[in-house]
Amino acid sequence: MDILKVKEFLLELQELIVERMEQVDGAKFHRDSWERPEGGGGISCVMEEGNHLERGGVNFSHVFGQNLPPSASAHRPELAGRNFEAMGVSLVFHPRNPYAPTVHMNVRFFVAQKPGAEPVWWFGGGMDLTPYYGFEEDAVHFHQMCSNALRPFDESYYPRFKKWCDEYFFLKHRQEPRGIGGIFFDDLNDKDFDFSFNLIESVGDHFLSAYVPILEKRMNTPYGERERDFQAYRRGRYVEFNLVYDRGTLFGLQSGGRTESILMSMPPIVKWRYDWKPEEGSPEAKLYSDFLIGKEWLS
Repeated sequence: MDILKVKEFLLELQELIVERMEQVDGAKFHRDSWERPEGGGGISCVMEEGNHLERGGVNFSHVFGQNLPPSASAHRPELAGRNFEAMGVSLVFHPRNPYAPTVHMNVRFFVAQKPGAEPVWWFGGGMDLTPYYGFEEDAVHFHQMCSNALRPFDESYYPRFKKWCDEYFFLKHRQEPRGIGGIFFDDLNDKDFDFSFNLIESVGDHFLSAYVPILEKRMNTPYGERERDFQAYRRGRYVEFNLVYDRGTLFGLQSGGRTESILMSMPPIVKWRYDWKPEEGSPEAKLYSDFLIGKEWLS
């Protein structure tokens, strides 16, 4: 188990994505290093009011603690009370143009230890797409890149992690998906450390090819106030999921993480409406009928 190798990859991945997104947007990320009193720290790279990204962030964190928070041990109760080391890269991009989708990606590594016992390690991560106006070719492209990232490791991973993503990014209180999914997985320690680490590397390395072509295709599409209004309404679902269900947000807050970095994922402009429904046959209604349905995008 080479923890230093994981950290080096994550830092390189953060810088690669930041540099590429600066090329696409034309604006610069604000880089902010921070330390955590309980141990560890990180680097937050945030863009606000860019040329195309209304808000975006690419965060690296490497933190230590005496007790795993409930969000990390909920599925592994035998690990409760162990000290932990956690590191990862997490990003969210909220474009201004309503025809360009929001995207999220995360890759992370945990080690839980206690005296006299073998360390327990695992990886987690994934990426998912949240459109406001759906395009089938975008959904197919994004899922194809997700599949490509996993295919060299096991043919069963993409359908399994795609289903996991559909089930995880689901707002139970709304009975609807957050977006069109992608892949999601946790507690990954298959075969050996190098195998699992290489899989995480592949997921991270496929992110830009999954998202940038979609952003570049949609970010200059003409739009009006109607589209912006619907985008703000749908962004409300993003906020609801992150604050109520997201394990990464809960872990960060429960472990005493840096609030500014944890809540970087929130969209800058959001609206809620009481009992609103899209007009039948409208482009807004099509998002619900054709895209927010847990569809199999790859034949």
